[in-house]
Amino acid sequence: MADLESPDDEAARHREKMQKRKAVQDARVAQATREKGLLMVHTGPGKGKTTAALGMMLRTAGYGLRVGFIQFVKGNWATGEQTALTRFSDLIDHHVMGEGFTWDTQDKERDIAAAVRAWELGRRMLADPQYHLVVLDEINIVLRYGYLDVAEVLAGLNARLHDTHVLVTGRNAKPEIIEAADLVTEFQAVKHPFQAGIKAQRGIDF
Repeated sequence: MADLESPDDEAARHREKMQKRKAVQDARVAQATREKGLLMVHTGPGKGKTTAALGMMLRTAGYGLRVGFIQFVKGNWATGEQTALTRFSDLIDHHVMGEGFTWDTQDKERDIAAAVRAWELGRRMLADPQYHLVVLDEINIVLRYGYLDVAEVLAGLNARLHDTHVLVTGRNAKPEIIEAADLVTEFQAVKHPFQAGIKAQRGIDF
């Protein structure tokens, strides 16, 4: 019968394994020397894309850096983030530019006009050196519907200042946007309370 590994041997084996892993990780960190403004994408059918963007905005503001936040779809209904962000109005510029969901507005021309206005503001933010991070919330949705030209938007994103980070959110991100991005996170839907007839919850969904 083989001898069982002693606690000291197990600890030594674990320590050796972690030392090797640390060496690999340190080498990777040492190789990452470039700095640039990132193009980031939150997409996919799962919940949490805007919520994650809000966390990144809070992190940026925590360093005293300015954020531009444009919501392309959400209308002027009360949300928890809208109220909370007023407390950071010196660092986060929040603009609700949408007319609401397309099935609510039922007016394509009005939706297109709202998208164009929001994008013009976004372009100005991307060219403004005071913004460290610009979040274009749910712009992927208006691109999917063809309310904005993807080539024009991509050109605007690529023309941003070198050190400006930009995050675009919304399901069904265009392949051109994904290809150009530095970071893409796809949110998957595994289970959602709405499927069980549970309504949207204050503080969780809005």
